[in-house]
Amino acid sequence: MDIKGKNALVLGGYGLVGMAICRGLMAHEPARLVVGSLWKQEAEQAVADLKAEFPKTATKLIPIWGDIFLRAEWQKDNEHPRPAVLADPQKRRRLVGDIVDELSPDILESSYLYQIITGKARGLDGAPMDIVIDSINTATAVAYQNIYASARRLADLAAANHAKTNWPEEVETLLTSLYIPQLVRHIQIYHEAMLAAGTTAYIKIGTSGTGGMGLNIPYTHGEEKPSRVLMSKAAIAGAQTLLTFLMARTPGGLQIAKEFKPTALIAWKEIGHGPIRRGGKDFMLYDCPPDQALNLKDKANLASSGDFGTPTGKGMEAVYINTGENGLFAAGDFALITALGQMQFITPEEIAAAVVAELQGGNSGKDIIGALDGAVMGPTFRAGYLRQAAINRLEQLEDEHGESVAFEILGPPRMSKLLFEAYLLKRAYKTLSAAAAASPEEMAAALEKEVSDHADLRQQIISVGLPILLPDGERILRGPVLKSETAPQGWVDLTAENMKQWKKRLDGILAMVKDELDLSDTSSRKDRFYPSLRRWKDDDAFHIGEIAAWVSIYEDEGRRGKD
Repeated sequence: MDIKGKNALVLGGYGLVGMAICRGLMAHEPARLVVGSLWKQEAEQAVADLKAEFPKTATKLIPIWGDIFLRAEWQKDNEHPRPAVLADPQKRRRLVGDIVDELSPDILESSYLYQIITGKARGLDGAPMDIVIDSINTATAVAYQNIYASARRLADLAAANHAKTNWPEEVETLLTSLYIPQLVRHIQIYHEAMLAAGTTAYIKIGTSGTGGMGLNIPYTHGEEKPSRVLMSKAAIAGAQTLLTFLMARTPGGLQIAKEFKPTALIAWKEIGHGPIRRGGKDFMLYDCPPDQALNLKDKANLASSGDFGTPTGKGMEAVYINTGENGLFAAGDFALITALGQMQFITPEEIAAAVVAELQGGNSGKDIIGALDGAVMGPTFRAGYLRQAAINRLEQLEDEHGESVAFEILGPPRMSKLLFEAYLLKRAYKTLSAAAAASPEEMAAALEKEVSDHADLRQQIISVGLPILLPDGERILRGPVLKSETAPQGWVDLTAENMKQWKKRLDGILAMVKDELDLSDTSSRKDRFYPSLRRWKDDDAFHIGEIAAWVSIYEDEGRRGKD
């Protein structure tokens, strides 16, 4: 189809993929481009950025914001409307009905999503959308309401049987988090709205739920493996794909209904050095020197959060790579998750190019609605090529500002633990062979000295929620937040027992390097995973992200199953 002169809507337009798609559409001069985001400031910033990039455009750029899963009348300018809806008994009951009742004209026409697509929402002047591109991560939005936590709370309240329990509120809150009813209603509204608007093309940027990895994915934000919440996310993503597949097969409906499923990390937006923030809040630095170590025998010292550590009054600053919706990653985080055999990554520009090509009648071969089995967009040559460029730039900045290891944003805490332990070994021994040659007791003492002598290093570790277990196994250094309950799950473990495990790992890596540097076989048969293998020389250097990836692949069995 011809994009020129059409009214286009990009939901999630402030995100990495959404903005790349907006740029791709602008090159073809739609009459209107409506850029949607959850937050007002994000939608307005996206439009401002597009106007600056396309100063001579004739396209009318319109920002729109709010929660498309709620009624139009409940939207707010500067806050998420859902908490207020759930707190209001009348609105909460209406939301339950909007989700589980039969689809009525009132439910449909009150929907904010319906009003946007049909052009009836504020600021759209009644102009319906010809093209709808949805780059919202719907599966995350639904699954992270965490019905498991809600159900457990309800069961606990039932067991306690307190007279003051507000049962209508508790049950209604649980009903609002039901995954499949929410998704079914969402697709019903989508379909009816696009029919009413005469929409020609709908494209969904979906997800596999695990970045292309399997049930062995090591990147979860829970201790359960595989995580029920993460599996629910994948299930919702799959359900949405099949519901979109049905939409595409409906006679008299859309001419174009497609979905793209990136199956890798999507990156990146910016590389730099500066304050580290999450959710708009600075990471503050705390200290816990050895003379203030806490005794493990006191269970209160293992609380997940509390008044622990000494505030320094300083915010954390470090080298970072901004991955958009996934947040800021340290150099170590990025090297780990993009390593061969891990999640790897794809650039938003590649996704946008495929979307625009399909809209214009091209065949990218990546439309999952047309070919469910072969349509996923996995790691790419370009991203693999650019990975080293990103890492090179991160290393240049690290030379100026110090090494950037882990922020505990990547998840779970075990990943940050591995990165920091590898980093401590690097600081203490410089080379793999030197570390492997030391005894576990020597390694434990050397790492304790690093932690004791360098407050800045110690602060980085405990301030992101990782306690440091001292070699005696009885004391920890910690900050106000404890991200995990045990050392294997996410403590920087300086005990000799853990050092024994690190000796095995280093020996394994050295053996792999020796084997794959055997020049009697120089074919492409081997992955040549470690950087020295790709350089055809044994440089014996520590690469902490690659080492943590090796542990994830060979020890945790977390290898990506389909490249």
